[in-house]
Amino acid sequence: MRALFYVLLLSFCALQGFRAEAQEIPKLGMMASLDKDSLLYASGFEMQGESVGRMLGPALTEAEFQTNVQRIKDAKTKVYVCNVFFPSDLKIAGPEVDEKKVLAYADQVFQRAKKAGVPVIVLGSGGARKLPENYDYQKATKDFTQLARKIGQAAQKHGITVALENLNSTETNFLTTLEEAAGVVKGANHPNFRLNADIYHMMKENEPPQHIIDAGNVIVYVEIAEEENRTLPGVVGEDFRPYFQALKSIGYSGPMFIEGRVNNPEEEIPNAHKFLTQQLQEVYQGNKQ
Repeated sequence: MRALFYVLLLSFCALQGFRAEAQEIPKLGMMASLDKDSLLYASGFEMQGESVGRMLGPALTEAEFQTNVQRIKDAKTKVYVCNVFFPSDLKIAGPEVDEKKVLAYADQVFQRAKKAGVPVIVLGSGGARKLPENYDYQKATKDFTQLARKIGQAAQKHGITVALENLNSTETNFLTTLEEAAGVVKGANHPNFRLNADIYHMMKENEPPQHIIDAGNVIVYVEIAEEENRTLPGVVGEDFRPYFQALKSIGYSGPMFIEGRVNNPEEEIPNAHKFLTQQLQEVYQGNKQ
């Protein structure tokens, strides 16, 4: 009887351990210059993000790139992502797209991302995807979806994932909701072309958390900032919990990165980590403080 009791007890503990693991909150990162690496690490962040132009861009010489690779290797936080994928003069949507040029540029970035150990490239690039006034939106969406699949294929060759970002209508006029961006990702139907659910942009466009649930497992990356002035979480004290609840409901376990404006780094960065952790723990683990 005692042996049966211990078997049941061990089984219960194992189950509780599994449940706790399944409810782990997303790992936190922040988009910031590598110069902020030590501060981010001291504040509790495990990851950070840089930009394609500064770290990986084809315009960098090989010597400059190798210097960046060493800086990435030496960083205390993992450089997980680079954003601002395409420069504004390299069109990826609309009537001026040079597909061959776009894919050649993307391939160069992916090659360097692989060498630098950066697994994710965020595709926001509001200028590059901005459409001319009165351009056929349906045609632009169809054409971009086809291009997205080819970008995904190019990324796959190098083991890189592209995360398409929903932007708000003050930054571009194409794919300004998570719902639209998710439609493109699902249409492209490629495992290396996925979705970045940017909660800041969702709030700017009054998008409900339900759109996260609707997007489901194509979301591989999340960004966040406060709606008012794009400040870091905790500056105003925005309640993100409805969006976190939506992420939890789809089983999201990927990273969450802050991308916002910083006025007082030494105060705001550690406070942002604490603030987000508290709200995430409350939603994911039921820990109220």
